[in-house]
Amino acid sequence: MYGLMSNTTLKHYQDSQPVATSSGILEKCLDTLVLRLAMVSEASPCGSISSTDSSRFRISADGSSASSKSSSARATWWFEDLSVLSPDLIEMLVKTMVSRNYNHVIICRFLLYYRKSKFYTASTDEKRRVLEVVIDMLYTLDPSSISCKSLFGVLRPIRCSNISKGCRNKLESMIGSRIDQATLDDLLIPSQHGRRYRYDVNLVLRFLKAFLHGGGSELSPMRRKQITSLIDRYAAEVAPDRCLKSSKFLALVTALPDSARDKSDEMYHAMDIYLEGCLKKKK
Repeated sequence: MYGLMSNTTLKHYQDSQPVATSSGILEKCLDTLVLRLAMVSEASPCGSISSTDSSRFRISADGSSASSKSSSARATWWFEDLSVLSPDLIEMLVKTMVSRNYNHVIICRFLLYYRKSKFYTASTDEKRRVLEVVIDMLYTLDPSSISCKSLFGVLRPIRCSNISKGCRNKLESMIGSRIDQATLDDLLIPSQHGRRYRYDVNLVLRFLKAFLHGGGSELSPMRRKQITSLIDRYAAEVAPDRCLKSSKFLALVTALPDSARDKSDEMYHAMDIYLEGCLKKKK
C-alpha cells in the first residue's frame, strides 16, 4: 500500500481504535501518513500542501482539462487504498490533513470518492455514518475548494438517509451559500415520498435563506442577475403544480429583493403560469 504504511497496520489500529487513540499511537500514525503523502505528492504539479491557494488546482480537480489529468492522478493515487478505512478513521485523517494545511481541493475529492466507494457495500447505518462524516468534513474546508455540483451530488443520497438534522443543515448551508452557481436542473428536486406537491420548494427556500444570510445580497450585479433569473425560471417550472400552496409560491417569488432584478419579466411569466393553474383548479 502506497509505500508509506501497510493496509494491515492501519486496519490493526482501526480494529483497536479506542486503545490506539487513547495511547496517541493512531494520531501519530495518521500524522506521519499525512506528512509522507505530502512529501510524495509535492513533486506533482498539483501539489498537496497549502489550501489557501486552491484556485490553481481547480481545473485538475474538476477534471476539465485533459492536460492536467496525469498530474491530477499523481496527486490522488492514494484514494483507493485509504477508502477501506472506517468513517471514524477518515474523520481523524481529514482533521489531521486540515491541521497540516493539506490541499483542500484534494481532500474534497477524496471525501467525494470515499462516499461513492463506500455506498456499494455499506449497510443503511454505515451509509448514514459515511454521509455524516463526509458532510462534517466538507464543512471544515475552504468553500472555494468545493463545487456546487459536487454538493448536489451529496444531497441526493441524504434525502433517503436518516442523517442528523445538524448535518442536513450544514449541507443546505453550503449549497445555499453558492446557490447562484446552481443550474435549473439542480434545483428541480422531487418532493420526498408522501408529499403531494411535485418539487421540494421548501428546500429551495431554505437554500435562498442561507444564501441571503451568508451575504448574498452583497453580490456583484452580474451574480445578482444570475440568481434572480435562476429563481424566476425555477418558479415558472414549479408554477403548474396545482398542489403548490399560494403561500409557498409567493414566498419563492418574493424571496429575493426587488433591487436584485433588472427587470421582472421572468417573474411575471411565472406568476401568470401559477394563476392560470389556479383558475383551472377552480373549474
